[in-house]
Amino acid sequence: MAQPFLSSQLEERERRSTVDVLGAETAVFTYEPARPPAAGEPPTILAVHGFRGTHHGLLRVVDALPGVRVVMPDLPGFGASDVLAEGRHDIAGYGAWLGALADALGLGPETVLLGHSFGSIVTSHFLAAHPGRFTRLVLVNPISAPALEGPQAIMSRLAELYYWAAARLPERAGAALLRSPAIVRVMSETMAKTREPDLRRFVHAQHEEHFSEFASRSMLLEAFKASISHHAAEAPDGLALPVLLIAGDRDEVAHLPDVRRFASLLPDARLTVIPGVGHLIHYETPQPAAAAITAFLEEAAA
Repeated sequence: MAQPFLSSQLEERERRSTVDVLGAETAVFTYEPARPPAAGEPPTILAVHGFRGTHHGLLRVVDALPGVRVVMPDLPGFGASDVLAEGRHDIAGYGAWLGALADALGLGPETVLLGHSFGSIVTSHFLAAHPGRFTRLVLVNPISAPALEGPQAIMSRLAELYYWAAARLPERAGAALLRSPAIVRVMSETMAKTREPDLRRFVHAQHEEHFSEFASRSMLLEAFKASISHHAAEAPDGLALPVLLIAGDRDEVAHLPDVRRFASLLPDARLTVIPGVGHLIHYETPQPAAAAITAFLEEAAA
């Protein structure tokens, strides 16, 4: 576990388990607090990662939250988790999985739900459909506008063509296209905003190691279509709970003006904007993100 930009403490905090969720095995990584709370139980966060990611992507944020218990599954079809046994890998399918997983783990409404990027869509839709299931929500790099509209529409259509073509090519050629190191590196170079050489190398290495950990081309296409067909701000009236949004001022995927608009529509929102970072807050600026999350948790405890 110990490597540049991740502490050796993470390995001591980590518990791995496998949970049967709706007939499919979900890999769950729980990070216990590094220090006991001053009083009572430590807060618990259930975190949902982004598209083509795994739980690994959020580890730097977990590292910066030593007093919190963080439960991080790999989404079905990604990392070490099986594909969904029934249904599609879309927002409804992932929502059903999320509710069943929380029930299986005994996570009550006091649990804080967190979603990053695609995870922001899954978690916001889940809570809009299940008000009261959780009582606080954190959205990191929240997707706050339709991907097929506005300045990002052309790139979204090109990406859709890429996933569609890869799903229809012969197996070997399609898999090679999706896992192409050159394409993964271009994506990583585009999203990374840090100018720190060692951190950029770490980000690229993380993407090279984990960005291709998906189960099949068909489920990946389903999940991608879900990621561009929905956004987190579709049902703001249904999110009548405290919501923390953490945005990057250089985010080319979750544009800051869209996030600000989303925050203005929510009944009880807090917005933290981190300067100089784009869609990789979880890799490049985990400390200010964790500071905002800590303050948000302290509100609940007050």
